[in-house]
Amino acid sequence: MKKESTAKLLRIFIGESDKFHGKNLYQYLVEYLRKNNYSGITVLRGITGFGKASKVHTSDLLELSSDLPIVIEIVDTDEKIEHLKQIFDETEMIGSALITEENVKIIKYGV
Repeated sequence: MKKESTAKLLRIFIGESDKFHGKNLYQYLVEYLRKNNYSGITVLRGITGFGKASKVHTSDLLELSSDLPIVIEIVDTDEKIEHLKQIFDETEMIGSALITEENVKIIKYGV
């Protein structure tokens, strides 16, 4: 059985060493969103990338970086995503991270 709905996808680009309240930011967000009943979050670790400073972060053995790129994807309702962005504004939790947002179609298979 297939079920379809719409949602928002919030994608946050940070560095692996970014912290909030003494924890890695991506770990803090996973715990916070789970505790607050968000629908889903995935944390992806990049093997290489660069941001606004054009400093390359890589997992190359010759140039091992402890600050690899991290992409956090959060999918939920418009209301919950807006609430989360408000929390980001109030707490400065994500610092100078880049965020993208888009409408998505959710397709669930199974029961």
